[in-house]
Amino acid sequence: MSETAIRVERQGTVAILTIDRPRTLNALNVPTVLALEREWQALEADEGVRVIVVTGAGERAFVAGGDIADLNLRRGLAHYQEFADMIHRVFRRIELSDKPTIAAVNGYALGGGLELILALDIRILADSAVLGVPEITLGLFPGAGGSQRLIRQIAPCRAKELMFTGDRIDAAQAVALGLANKVVPREKLMEESLALARRIAEKSPLVLKLLKRALAAGADMPLASALAHEQAMIGLVLDSADAHEGMDAFLGKRKPDFKGA
Repeated sequence: MSETAIRVERQGTVAILTIDRPRTLNALNVPTVLALEREWQALEADEGVRVIVVTGAGERAFVAGGDIADLNLRRGLAHYQEFADMIHRVFRRIELSDKPTIAAVNGYALGGGLELILALDIRILADSAVLGVPEITLGLFPGAGGSQRLIRQIAPCRAKELMFTGDRIDAAQAVALGLANKVVPREKLMEESLALARRIAEKSPLVLKLLKRALAAGADMPLASALAHEQAMIGLVLDSADAHEGMDAFLGKRKPDFKGA
């Protein structure tokens, strides 16, 4: 049986995607990333799924990085064509997903693991989590989008320090840097992550989709263009059934029932 596995389970409108290679601390290799892509496509197509929670199998790691033995077999163009191009495609798809995503980080999130977190919307860390981009210690640098996302998500001087030294940081330091939302006890990680996921899943999936698209597109625009884009997007929202349901519910002092239309 192959060690590579991506497990998916459903809890109502929330999907839990688990990277399940505990013998390698959930390290990413080609079959694992391709399996991740396949499962992600299925979750995106499933209208019953409103929020996706991503975690790692076992007690030690979220994703400990790329599979070094696999990476060491690659050279030059073959590496680019088979691994780098693939992982960039998959992480970008995850980053641009219309569905809100939550990282439930249960342990080591190093290298490709941290790069995956950077492509997810919200990050909840167990108090045992350890984060870092140690590629420089292997004669590499973060190449699955990490060098570009990290420097855009935290202060550039701190991003450069992490990348230049390869130092690891604990969960509290990650929150202080702005890399994560909060730290929770290890035994409460999934409970806290799923509670947040359920809260988000109650909101309009249509509005969440349009909001995520506005945020992603606006991040690459000058402010004036981003504001014009926002204006166009909120115009679409105001014409939706969910917007009127939300306002009717507010006026009627009841809980809204959003349908995604």
